[in-house]
Amino acid sequence: MSPVVRAELVVDLDAVRANVAHLREVVAPAEVMVVVKADGYGHGMVEVARAARAAGASWLGVAVAEEALALRAAGDTGPLLCWLAVPGEDYAPALAADVVVTASTVDQVAAVASAARSLGRTAGLQLKVDTGLSRSGATAADWPGLVAAARAAEEAGDVEVVGVWSHFACSDEPEHPANDAQEAAFRAALEVATAAGLRPRWRHLANSAAALLRPSSRFDLVRCGLASYGLSPAPEVRDAAGFGLRPAMTARATLALVKDVPAGAGVSYGHTWTAREDTRVGLVPVGYGDGVPRAASSRAEVLAGGVRARVAGRICMDQLVVDLGAGTAATAGDEVLLWGDGSHGEPTAQDWAEACGTISYEIVTRVGGRFARRHRGGGDAEH
Repeated sequence: MSPVVRAELVVDLDAVRANVAHLREVVAPAEVMVVVKADGYGHGMVEVARAARAAGASWLGVAVAEEALALRAAGDTGPLLCWLAVPGEDYAPALAADVVVTASTVDQVAAVASAARSLGRTAGLQLKVDTGLSRSGATAADWPGLVAAARAAEEAGDVEVVGVWSHFACSDEPEHPANDAQEAAFRAALEVATAAGLRPRWRHLANSAAALLRPSSRFDLVRCGLASYGLSPAPEVRDAAGFGLRPAMTARATLALVKDVPAGAGVSYGHTWTAREDTRVGLVPVGYGDGVPRAASSRAEVLAGGVRARVAGRICMDQLVVDLGAGTAATAGDEVLLWGDGSHGEPTAQDWAEACGTISYEIVTRVGGRFARRHRGGGDAEH
């Protein structure tokens, strides 16, 4: 007898591979870095990384060193960029594992160079310039100093500057004037780096939206996170299918209970939802403790009994209730699809994002908790 699955995330690695292969075709001759931070945007970092490599991703990208080291421990040996660190952090473990790290400040260059000397090796280093996101990266005023420090460390044999990069703020809005300004600032920063004697092989500015919508920003490499998982990085412009992408994650659960409630009955905490007529409701055994956003209360829909059913009342920590309707064919034990690729009529992660007033990144990245996660497809090829 097969075990009963209360709730699970099913990740289609064939979809990941198809998305990455499609992105490679779109952006060629630029190459593709697949961003697998935050446990592969909730899809499973190691499994997605293998699928991405199998589909021809030249680089993988992660935020923090622990993620990079986990990939190396899982057997990944290809080019890997890490970009987020705090003062005093030890770069040596990442450098020893041949992880390329990022510097946004002169102090970071010094820390990377020191760690490289302690290992007796040359560190792979990329420099980040702030072109207008005002997050990490050196400002235009600080950039010449950062470049000079990196060049000095390179001449000393401590580092090799293999890349220069930045990040768009508004690439999901193609007509936003910040896009032109940031690309111009990036090109200016590259000129400064060249004048200082740096010859980075990899220049990259484009994230998923820019990779798809702004060809001039592709340079040598594009960083694709969300698009690799089959979700639209610019839903106001085009949906996932319009970009040639297929969502890889399906969130499903088993109906725990179905019962009749009369007109006027309040459902869930605070009775914020009241049955307008006699109906049937279903209990879905997931809640905000599993990353299902509470903001979806009485707003998001699921697919149950072959039809869409709206969340009824407040989402609880461990469970939520849906209004199945009086004529529903759904019974306890039936499958409920919270979101998927939409091919069966179910909502997508983008639908849930719109219901919650957020972005699909948050929907797929935050989900987890007591959901089991299962991978299917051919993405486990050798890498």
